[in-house]
Amino acid sequence: MLTKNLSRMLFTILIVATAALAQTAKHPLKLDDLARFRNVNDPQCAPDGKSVAYTVSTIDAKEDKSSTHIWLASYDGKSDRQITFSNDSEGSPRWSPDGKYLAFTSSRPSGKPGVRGSQVWLLDRSGGEAYQLTELKGRLAGFEWSPDSKRLALLIGDPDPDAPDPSATPAPGTPPKPPKPIVIDRYRYKQDVQGYLLSGRHTYIYLYDIATKKLDRLTKSKWDESSVSWSPDGSMIAFMSNHADDPDRDPSAQLYVAEAKTGVTEKLLTTPDNRAGRSRPEWSPDGKWIAFLEGDEKKYGAYSMEHLLIVAADGSAAPKRVAASEALDRGVSQPRWSDDGKNIYAVVTDDMSVYGARIPVGAGNAVPITDKPIVLGTRHSAGQCAVVISGDDNHPSEIYSASVAGSKLKFQPLTHQNDALMAELQIGRTEEVNFKSKDGTDVHGLLTYPVGYVKGTRVPFLLRIHGGPNGQDQHSFSIERQVFAANGYAVLAVNYRGSSGRGQKYSRSIFADWGHYEVEDLEAGVERVIAMGVADSDRMGVGGWSYGGILTDYMIATDPRFKGATSGAGTAFTVAFYGTDQYIIQYDYEIGPPWNPKSWETYVKISYPFLHADRIKTPTLFLGGERDFNVPVQGGQQMYQALRSLGIETQLVIYPNEFHGITRPSYVKDRYERYLGWYDKYVKKNAPPVKNVAEGGTR
Repeated sequence: MLTKNLSRMLFTILIVATAALAQTAKHPLKLDDLARFRNVNDPQCAPDGKSVAYTVSTIDAKEDKSSTHIWLASYDGKSDRQITFSNDSEGSPRWSPDGKYLAFTSSRPSGKPGVRGSQVWLLDRSGGEAYQLTELKGRLAGFEWSPDSKRLALLIGDPDPDAPDPSATPAPGTPPKPPKPIVIDRYRYKQDVQGYLLSGRHTYIYLYDIATKKLDRLTKSKWDESSVSWSPDGSMIAFMSNHADDPDRDPSAQLYVAEAKTGVTEKLLTTPDNRAGRSRPEWSPDGKWIAFLEGDEKKYGAYSMEHLLIVAADGSAAPKRVAASEALDRGVSQPRWSDDGKNIYAVVTDDMSVYGARIPVGAGNAVPITDKPIVLGTRHSAGQCAVVISGDDNHPSEIYSASVAGSKLKFQPLTHQNDALMAELQIGRTEEVNFKSKDGTDVHGLLTYPVGYVKGTRVPFLLRIHGGPNGQDQHSFSIERQVFAANGYAVLAVNYRGSSGRGQKYSRSIFADWGHYEVEDLEAGVERVIAMGVADSDRMGVGGWSYGGILTDYMIATDPRFKGATSGAGTAFTVAFYGTDQYIIQYDYEIGPPWNPKSWETYVKISYPFLHADRIKTPTLFLGGERDFNVPVQGGQQMYQALRSLGIETQLVIYPNEFHGITRPSYVKDRYERYLGWYDKYVKKNAPPVKNVAEGGTR
């Protein structure tokens, strides 16, 4: 009997232990997990500093769509709850300065004739349901509260006169009207997602009175306006606009101020030499200065680095670049003045990190206020509340509270939207890799190991190339790299020349010379991972999207060692894109017009993957969005047709109604499935036995 009881007891313990193990067992990332990630964004501190409104985007796999709703977290971290629940998404939560209302945007149907698209809604903090505030017939592009909470500054685009009224009900038997012809008369006439850019329609600033619901234009201007910013006392509004004779030919903006009254005339604060961007200008606490950002001259537009400037709000002093910021030789963003007006806090893009810095307006050097590596996203503060979006190689972005600890900021997680999912997942380890390119240039990248990697073994390897080129792979959570790591691949991401975060010279070095230094840098990265004993040189693949797709084509036309490639939204015969995409300024000012003989030589040189497609031996999958105006799908079509004509294994996938970024959840999953299927077929195919480097084996 004792033996039986003991056996039953041990059996029970075994069952309990097994159940506990099952609850804590982790698994590599599966494609079905993609729909479970939650995208946290746009944190906004309440004026009293006690709570934070923010957005959470989720995927409904059954409905095959994503939706965004607003959440509210207490700053002490004790509560966190969803506060909007409509069938339509909500976004842009903004507190009224008096703290009485939370405004947000939503496209919930109003049922009123002529009223369409996104509107401003208000949620009364004292209780009750949210209610629609505006009834706009134009396109709402943004809004900002006045300091006294009595008005809104609205950015509204002119309505499309040919757009159908969503509330109109056609009479039975009435055939639908055919769409009108599209008439083009602009130099730059295409923009991805927006479509064709037509003349005569602009975006203006309007003043909206909360009590009376009266809507009036701010200025009499006939130019596009953007980036609204109220002065601290509410008497003035700063904004960006472009009053050039033909703004299409020089799209940089200028900074203007205007009295916060209807029908006023704006005042120009910048000079023609300033090439301001469209980011929000920031007033100093005393209202005497405005900080803003500008880019580089237009021929370097593809490699532009944002510079910090200040200008006297009354126009008494010309704009000047902040010396401490210029000394960094790095792009800055999100400038915010210190309370005493002596410093500007900003985030700095620097070598796989995006860190916080205190930048003195006068003499002195910029001082980092966060440690590296770190990647800071959108940030906001009010009262004692300071929050920022951040994540790292192993954690998706969440909202963190920030507090001062000595000379640096200390961060504590405020939201936990992805904690439950991440507790279930095994994540591939990521580390920095540094190496020398062919000409001795230092190049940096990130290497993600396969889940469960055993040191000393060579594994299937993928070179995944970021787009831009003016961007960087950084210390943030990469679903793409983790998908491949979960399926047995080591993944290298290289910040090749042309990338941001390494200074102006590094970024501009590929000017009108595409596919040269980038290829040398990428090849050096591949050799480095082979030398580390990680990459199996007989099982290597390559791929990327946008400029990453372009560089994929360069790589397979240069290096026959890649067994499989995936090239998304790339170009082929570059001159064929002149006038068909949204980059006419880059063609005219970086490469030159194709009728110029010297420019033609450049077009031929940078088109070598297509013009020398007979060098390509790598089976390649080409992909693109059907409605992509950024890099039209014809690039993938041309490369696909070339390889098909040459008898190289290839396939072309076009996603219906998708733009440059593939967003439909089922298509996002489909793309990963096709990536894995292609790489598994061609990269892992007929793999010889793997030798252990520790035992002296080499490949």
